[in-house]
Amino acid sequence: MDYQKILNTINDELSYRDVTGKVASYIPELAKVDPRKFGMHVYCGDRQHFSFGDSEELFSIQSISKVFSLSMAMRLMGEDLWDRVDVEPSGDPFNSLSQLEYESGVPRNPFINAGALVISDILVDQLENPKQELLDFVRKITQDNSINFDPKIAASERSTGYRNVALVNYMKALGNIKCDVEPIVDFYFHLCSLAMSCKQLAQAFMIFANKGKILGTDEEILTPTTVKRINSLMQTCGFYDEAGEFSFEVGLPGKSGVGGGIVAIHPDQYSVAVWSPILNEKGNSELGMKALERLTTLTGLSVF
Repeated sequence: MDYQKILNTINDELSYRDVTGKVASYIPELAKVDPRKFGMHVYCGDRQHFSFGDSEELFSIQSISKVFSLSMAMRLMGEDLWDRVDVEPSGDPFNSLSQLEYESGVPRNPFINAGALVISDILVDQLENPKQELLDFVRKITQDNSINFDPKIAASERSTGYRNVALVNYMKALGNIKCDVEPIVDFYFHLCSLAMSCKQLAQAFMIFANKGKILGTDEEILTPTTVKRINSLMQTCGFYDEAGEFSFEVGLPGKSGVGGGIVAIHPDQYSVAVWSPILNEKGNSELGMKALERLTTLTGLSVF
């Protein structure tokens, strides 16, 4: 498979001029990102790298990071985790309060904000230094010690994060939050502020394409069963209330973030990350979704 030729074709076919969405503005720092940015990186099971554009520029990965926190929580709790968060697609906006009320404080899945806040509560409760241990985990699976939080993004998240604080308070009132609210939201805002490039994301997500092992060292980070669970959740819940559309168009497990990033994996074949900050009305990268649809069409490879 000539992945570089395929990526070059995608780069030639697509442009930010062809999409109609907008850069995220509800987090002030995200509104400052250049909407013309566009990059893509494929990391293959034979350890080859292919890319184009702004694939090595750091950006705010936002909700993509929820896959990392979920992985850590599953290593700590195993199947007991699902007593506190469900595994169903939401069908509602990612920060919905009404759905949480209807379901008695148990979030629909770990990728909507309420679910990720429960995961954050678990990590704050069980880890001695959760923010540092998160960085250690991401650096290890990426094999890149330069990865860090973006303090400007974290501060910007905090300045506008009242709805997330409300979600934690509401779940605490219903008995599904153990820790104090402040350390939970502090961890969550830092989680979403992780700054990574398409290349780094593709490297990090290779463990989900490689049965939980770091490619090249074969060190097992997650069990095959855990990887199966996480990939299934990415397939059904990884794109806010547009997961069905992504499965229909692209046919890969993946996760998006309002920073404009999308990561997806094809088991045993590759992991791929794309970044374009212009979002559609559902909060997913408009150009990123088009690029991944072209990738699976041109390669003829999807999970279906």
